[in-house]
Amino acid sequence: IIILIASILIVFFAKASSEIQQLKERSGEFFALLFGMILGMLFMVSASDLIMLYLSVELLSLSSYVLAGFIKLRDRDAEASLKYLVYGAASSGIMLFGISIIYGLTGNTNLFIINDVFRSVSVNVLAYSFSIILIFAGIGFKISAVPFHFWTPDVYEGAPISITAFLSVASKAAGFALLVRFVKSTFLLNESDGSWILLNGFDWQTFLIIISILTMTLGNFAALWQDNIKRMLAYSSIAHAGYMLLGLAVLSDQGLLAIMVYFLVYIIMNLGAFYIVMLIANRIGSEDIKDYNRLGYASPFLGVALTIFLISLTGLPPTAGFIAKLYLFLALIDAKMIFVAVIAVLNSVVSLYYYIRILKHMFISESETEVEKFKISMNEIVFILILLVPTLLFGIYFSPMVDFAQSCLSIIGN
Repeated sequence: IIILIASILIVFFAKASSEIQQLKERSGEFFALLFGMILGMLFMVSASDLIMLYLSVELLSLSSYVLAGFIKLRDRDAEASLKYLVYGAASSGIMLFGISIIYGLTGNTNLFIINDVFRSVSVNVLAYSFSIILIFAGIGFKISAVPFHFWTPDVYEGAPISITAFLSVASKAAGFALLVRFVKSTFLLNESDGSWILLNGFDWQTFLIIISILTMTLGNFAALWQDNIKRMLAYSSIAHAGYMLLGLAVLSDQGLLAIMVYFLVYIIMNLGAFYIVMLIANRIGSEDIKDYNRLGYASPFLGVALTIFLISLTGLPPTAGFIAKLYLFLALIDAKMIFVAVIAVLNSVVSLYYYIRILKHMFISESETEVEKFKISMNEIVFILILLVPTLLFGIYFSPMVDFAQSCLSIIGN
């Protein structure tokens, strides 16, 4: 459901992009590939077999490789697509190797049968642990987890903004859904109190904590030095992946609920930020932060809307981003992971700096040239409001969002 919501929003997003409008007769190919990505993601989140899991990842990957370099006139698009292809092919091969090891250990590719085998039969712990790391490498590539994140800044900067937004939300959502389903269905035993018991000795919790801390810390600190707003949002996306991995590291249904709430909010606020970046790029022809000087006065509505989305991405009240991080931090505290929660809070403080930097340029920094006011269409205003209203509403009245996230929990792992 989350993927479908994001996909519908992206279709309208893409239709407003000047980059996509310039494609003209090739727009049909663009949307065909986009729907190929959507189909791959839907297969990913419903896969209960390792073969189906791998094929769905490849369907998503092949479509996204082409879309990343779809605008042939720009060298950076071709470079982004090539880097994405090279890194993606390597991660897919590594993931397939991990799948083959699990098949060798269990003699089956069904996730639930594999879970039964691991519960009843003692397997080689070294081979078992090695296979988990290899498969996580493939999924980690999709969610931009450190150290599998190298492709993200270059691809996000080089790809069309609509595709960058899609990769940052829907593709990441599918990757996380796949990771949760894979871990919960294959390597864990559910208790009646909502906690999860690990099978066969691999310490998933420590592994995920280390990866998540590295991911959010590297993402936030790398974003501090970026001058291109798409690269900055790329590193921000990496950092948010780290936060969400912490929800999985809790190893309980409460942590899983925190991930679901976080993703619902992340899709709304991140798409909103990218949409405004696209509208500004359509008008000024630049994605450099220094060219945002005084743009808050050129279009006060866009300036205020982007401010709200960035505040939500930081996790400050009274926005939905605050509720998302609150649920995550409460899950960590209930799991007695106080030190990890403190690190996550400190990372949120770091992120505040680079988000405020954008607002400083928009409202405070002087422009070397006279800034002309630009108008936005009613359709663009409506699309922004569709994302802006929930960002504010769910920061105050969040029960419907939490109830929806709770209803989604029964799907994952079943």
